[in-house]
Amino acid sequence: MTAQNPEIERWRLILGAPAWHRTGAPQGEDADRDAALEWLYGRDPDRARRQIRIGGLRGADDAEGADGTGGTGAAGGAVRRGAGEEPSALTTVEWLDDIHRLFPKETIERLERDAVETYGIQEVVTDPDVLARIEPNATLLRAVLRTKHLMNPQVLALARRIVEAVVRDLMARLKPEIRQSFSGTRARRPSRFRQARNFDFHATIRANLAHYDPEARRLATENPRFFARTRRHVEQWQLILLVDQSASMASSVIHSAVTAACLWGLPGLRTHLIAFDTSVVDLTQDVTDPVELLMTAQLGGGTDIAKAVAYGASLIDNPRRTILAVVTDFYEGGDEQWLVRTVRELVQQGTQVLGLAALDEAANPDYDHDLAQRLADTGAHVGAMTPGQLAAFVAERLGR
Repeated sequence: MTAQNPEIERWRLILGAPAWHRTGAPQGEDADRDAALEWLYGRDPDRARRQIRIGGLRGADDAEGADGTGGTGAAGGAVRRGAGEEPSALTTVEWLDDIHRLFPKETIERLERDAVETYGIQEVVTDPDVLARIEPNATLLRAVLRTKHLMNPQVLALARRIVEAVVRDLMARLKPEIRQSFSGTRARRPSRFRQARNFDFHATIRANLAHYDPEARRLATENPRFFARTRRHVEQWQLILLVDQSASMASSVIHSAVTAACLWGLPGLRTHLIAFDTSVVDLTQDVTDPVELLMTAQLGGGTDIAKAVAYGASLIDNPRRTILAVVTDFYEGGDEQWLVRTVRELVQQGTQVLGLAALDEAANPDYDHDLAQRLADTGAHVGAMTPGQLAAFVAERLGR
């Protein structure tokens, strides 16, 4: 067992101080990693309940608990960390500098997420020194949206950098997928227009079999073949996105804003974006600037889905050329009967009603199944869609 053994180093970090009399105390960067982890996870209020002792070793005998469990306590696996009983003087800025020096990117993102979401260390998104150092990611964007009302103008300007960076990344990933849904479908007839995405592999092989060289086992391609791509028949449609902006729906607000921006300006489609909690706010005029849209969104408050759906219904010009998508967790704080009645009327007049339980890249739904089922029983489509799947659904309706 040497200090250079990566397995031993790993177990030192996992088991903490009670195992040091067997593994040896961490040294150098290993000790720094242990201190960085302790700074964050030492805040866990369950440690006392699990009988985790905090503080440095006072000798090998002290590592053994009175019950002979090796210091793990009644939980049979709990450990203690740290090198002293005094509170750490490490600041959030110093901790961020340390973890960026000591850990890989994936670990850094997990630590930052836990700092904000699990332990509520708001300095990560409200301290200008911290914001100047931090690497933008989706977790921090959600934290900014939840805390921007606490920020002074200087901090808000720095926070905007996080919003812009994450939105730019989302746009780069989602826009090609969404636009592809509207680019037309491949037909079986051949085309003289040569484009790599329309290459007809099987037809090319059949057309060039005469040029096959059995000795070299190669096929010379003299006459490549391509599919034709049919243009969708486009009539004017409306897409009305109603987005629940209660605190639990932060990811959906982000992806709805970006999705609406990607859909904006497509031929044959008029997009509306509406945010709601207990009130309804029409954000359509800002849909081309998702950064500004997100910076003005107000996460939190109650939920009145019925009021939002009624407002969306008032925007409809042609019911049979309208898709009304409600992005929510279906925990209704308003009038459920009014909501179900309005959705039923929309479906009966020919409107495509979607109830989306999630609209992020993972599409992990968490919603009121009872209300969702009642809406599905009226004829609404209820489920979870990624932005790309929503775009494909819209494109398929436009092509009818």
